[in-house]
Parts: sequence; C-alpha cells; structure tokens
Amino acid sequence: MSERDSDQKLPQIGGAEELENAEKAVTPAPEFSAKLERRVLWKLDTSSACDKEVMGWMGRILPILAVLFLCSFFDRTNVGNARLYGLEDEVGITDHQYDIGLAVFYATYIFGEIPSNLILKKVTPSVWLPCLAFFWGIVAMSTGFIKTFSHFVAVRAILGLCEGGLLPGMILYLSSIYTRGELAIRIGIFYTSASLSGAFSGLLARAISELGGRGGLSSWRWIFIIFGLFSATVGFTAFWLLPNGVASAKFFNSEERECAIRRLRAQGGHGGREREETERFAWSEVARGVFNWQTWLSASAYFGILSGLYSFGLFLPTIIKDLGYTANEAQLWSVIPYAVASVATLCTAYLSDHFRVRGIIMLCSLPIAITGYAVIANTHITSVKYGMTFLMATGLYSSVPPVLGWLSNNSAGHYKRATTSALQLAIANAGGFVAVFIYPKSQGPQYHNGHTIVLSLLTAGWFLVLSNVLYCWKVNRDKANGKYDKYAGYKDDRDPTFKLVL
Repeated sequence: MSERDSDQKLPQIGGAEELENAEKAVTPAPEFSAKLERRVLWKLDTSSACDKEVMGWMGRILPILAVLFLCSFFDRTNVGNARLYGLEDEVGITDHQYDIGLAVFYATYIFGEIPSNLILKKVTPSVWLPCLAFFWGIVAMSTGFIKTFSHFVAVRAILGLCEGGLLPGMILYLSSIYTRGELAIRIGIFYTSASLSGAFSGLLARAISELGGRGGLSSWRWIFIIFGLFSATVGFTAFWLLPNGVASAKFFNSEERECAIRRLRAQGGHGGREREETERFAWSEVARGVFNWQTWLSASAYFGILSGLYSFGLFLPTIIKDLGYTANEAQLWSVIPYAVASVATLCTAYLSDHFRVRGIIMLCSLPIAITGYAVIANTHITSVKYGMTFLMATGLYSSVPPVLGWLSNNSAGHYKRATTSALQLAIANAGGFVAVFIYPKSQGPQYHNGHTIVLSLLTAGWFLVLSNVLYCWKVNRDKANGKYDKYAGYKDDRDPTFKLVL
C-alpha cells in the first residue's frame, strides 16, 4: 500500500482515529532511550535514501516543508526581480499601480489564513498543503503571460489567496509532530529557506534573464514561468510524499512510531494531547484564541518584523541597483546578506530551543535590525548602506522562528492553537501593506522615510515583546501561587501544570 493510500484512511491531523489505530499495533509504553528519540527526530528532520525498510526520502517531513516554503517565497518576491527586467514598462503600469498589485496580494493572503487553518484538520495536511503549492505555482506561471494592469492585479490576488494558508498550516502541522521544546529550531530550518530564497532568486533570476527573447517572451516573463513551474512540480510531488502525522509515517518502524506518539503525549505533563485527539470544533475555542493577550502582543510585534522583512525582500534589488549597480549586478550582490541571515537564523533558533525561551531571544535579535535601519536611514555612504543590509536581514530573519513558535508553544487545545497561529499571521501580514507603499522610487536611493517607518515599527515591536515576556512570567507566577487551580484537569493552556514559555 502506498503512503497516499494509507493516509486517505487517516482523516485527522494527529486525530483520535490515526493515533488509536497506530497504538493497537504497539505495546504498552516503555521508557524510551535517548538513542531511539534521536533516531525518531533524525528521520523527521532529514531526507535520506538509506533506510533499508522503506525509501528514506519517501515522506520525510521537514525537508518537504522547507522546499514548499522556499517555493512560496520565490513566487511572492520574484516580482521584485522581474521589475528590474522591464515588467512595468512592458505591461504599461505605473509605480503606484505596481504597489497596488502588491497590496492586493497581501489582502487576499491575509483573507486565506484563518479559514485555512480551521479546515486543515478535516482536509488533512498531506492533501491541503501540497494542493496549495500546486495551485499557486500554476497562478505564478500565468503571471508570465499578463498583458495589462488588471491582469497583474488578478493574478496577484489569486496568488495571495493560495499562499495564505501555507505558513499557518505548516506551523500547526509542526506543532503536532514535534514537542514544545523542539519547535523553534525546526521553524528556523524551514524559515531559513525563506532567506535562502532571496539569495537563490537573485541568482536564478540572473540566469533566467538570459532566456529573454526565446519564444517571443521577455526575461521577466520567463522568471515567472520557470519559478511557477518549479512550485507546481514541488506541490504535485509533495502530495505523494507528505504524511498526515507521526502515526501514519511509513518511514518509522513500529518501535519508532510508538516512541514518536508517546513522546508527544507525554510533553508538558498536563495531558493536553489526549484531549486534542478527540477535540471537536467549538467557537468557544476560537474565541479563546482571539481574545488572548499573547496573540495580540506577539502579532503586533510580528507586524513590525514583517513590515521590514517584506520590504527588504521586495525592494532590496532596487535599493542595490540605486546604489549604482546594473540590474545583473544587483541580483548578485543581493545574495550575500540573505546567506549571512540564514546562518544567523539557524543559530538563533537553536539557542531558542536550547534555553527554552522565545521572547527573550527576540529582545536580543531585534536590536540588530534596529541598528541597521537607524544607520541606513541616515547615511549617504554607499559601502555603509550595503553593510547595514546585513544587520537588517540578520535581525529580521533571526527573530522569526521564536515569534512563530511562541504562540504555538503557549496554546493548548487544537482549535485555539489553530486560531492563534493563523490570527497572528493575519495581523502580522498586514505589514505587507506598509511594505509596498513606503519605498516608492521617488525616494531612492536614500529611502529615508521608508527606513524610518520600519525603524519605528521594530522599536515598538521590541517593547511589545518585552510586555509579552512579562505577561507570561506573571501567568506562570499566578499558576504557582494557586490562582489557576480552578482550571485543574482542563488539559489545555489554562491548566496549572501548563507553564508558559517566556
């Protein structure tokens, strides 16, 4: 039986049917060795064809998610690369119309996030996430054939709707695969693909531009077509490889599967996994997620981060070009800041998991980006400006894994966690509206106003993170003092045994 056939019989993400069926085949829980747990994590984390029992690359989870996320960043940011090769002139759109097209993308992206997460458990991640990638790849390809401004707006709108469900879905999916203390480094690994996408997209766009004129299509059209084709192919392939969860993963033997299931159930000691396995949808759980102080504090801070991150990804090639480089040189010089940021992101994520903290790590990483924006907004020295892009990229990207894992760590109950993860991203991705309007060509090459706006948002974000850390500390203190004893036995994040991550 194939992985796909097996998964069709397991309709819930981490659900009761999947876990109960799996547990019928395993013995009562033993004490698992550290070696066995390391082997379980290794199989989840890596892509290998060395497994003698089953082709190791068939269904390994983290590499598939990393490639899917890489594709999503390719297709949302390559418009910045295409812009350098005459997109606006050939289609006949103005600078302002270009910004409108980007804003429409973020509007539909936000619209698709929360509904997507709420239906993920029903449709299953092995179907939903790859299908999203396949369809946005087709839409991205169609961008290479647009003729008018209305076409540009239409494809950006559909692209945003398709991409919106991916990241919140992946965060929710990962939280059902890994324990709370393992989440940040895994988010860091696949989010590193986002920073690498900035590096690769510049290199690939430079190579693809050589196809200009082939088939009667301009360079920028080939950029969209080839990137979109890659995403559609990855989505189609992932559909056959991605398992619904640890209980249905064919790359585990029976001992490893038992270990993977029970280590998730044992985490935290409050029994929340058992409750989530049979949990049914309830609007009260959605309300708990919406009216949660942590949701709004972390989402508002993330709003500032994404305002900088999206503007950085969309306009870095233009900024470098305005420093005096040609379009091709700008593509190449944009690679290095992303490469440095990818290393910093992994290091930060590792420290976040190692010390079991999220907000405290962000209090250290955000000032790096703040320093970069403060300097680049007020200097006219070309070499210094380029040097600051390293600080900007490092501080922004390395802050993302902790903030993405924070709410998921501190939310128990599937539908509350689904709501908080999606709502956080919906609020934060509104930063895309800021990003597309604060870097008009008329302000180049200094972009003082745009850099200053992002600087202000990041500074405000730092204080919001500090407030959230103090809030979580207070809740933990109140739980220790017995103020949450009335929630004993609830088996969610209100339970006195559930300690919030700072």
